[in-house]
Amino acid sequence: MVYVCSYQSPFGKLTAASNGMALTGLWFEGQKYFGSTLSEAYEERQLPVFAKMKDWLDLYFYGQNPDFMPPLALCGSDFRKSVWKIIRQIPYGQTMTYGQIAKEMARQMGVAQMSAQAVGSAVGRNPISIIVPCHRVVGSNGSLTGYAGGVERKAALLALEQVDLGRFQAEGI
Repeated sequence: MVYVCSYQSPFGKLTAASNGMALTGLWFEGQKYFGSTLSEAYEERQLPVFAKMKDWLDLYFYGQNPDFMPPLALCGSDFRKSVWKIIRQIPYGQTMTYGQIAKEMARQMGVAQMSAQAVGSAVGRNPISIIVPCHRVVGSNGSLTGYAGGVERKAALLALEQVDLGRFQAEGI
């Protein structure tokens, strides 16, 4: 069974999904790939994992870097999971480019190079927004691009983390 709950963030309503033990999804209402891990049958329920997620989000939206992580169960291909693992290692208040992630993926896979577009596709399909911080991934050309929740939200999340946005070009804002 899949369970859901809602969270009202300063940047819009979020819907969370869980398998009962771990978080399997977290999406802004109306974002691209919304509900990608939801089955047709799900029920709204308050669970300990949702309470932990809400505590994490409360701290985050208060401008703090939470020092704990709710349990996560990321569902996707091995390639996507590897990209999401790299994204989870980007420190609060810092960014990494799609190209840097592609170079790290190539190193891990033992190949000469990796497509930044393939990495971008995996980043864009991250099912757990904010907590798996894909908003910290930026274009190599200094653009704020490619956030399923919208470029405006990406900029707002980075600003919340006190990232200097003056060095980026916002595409689509």
